[in-house]
Amino acid sequence: MGNGVTGDTDVSTQSGGHMSAASSSPRTGQVSVPVDPARRPDVLLRRRMPDGHQVSAWWMIGAFVAVSLSVVGLLNLFPA
Repeated sequence: MGNGVTGDTDVSTQSGGHMSAASSSPRTGQVSVPVDPARRPDVLLRRRMPDGHQVSAWWMIGAFVAVSLSVVGLLNLFPA
């Protein structure tokens, strides 16, 4: 091979044939972290609610009225 890399290179022979102190320390087991969809990093303002919780219909009515009033208010800024 012309690139100077040989396939029979062993890592243990490169480091002197002995293990370092960091690799001989006891290893801890892996802890599986459950993925909670309410705590994903791509969700900005999501809160965890109990099972079966539903948003009150008054929030949707209030949001509709607020958006409607803001649209009408913004349209009044432009002359006909």
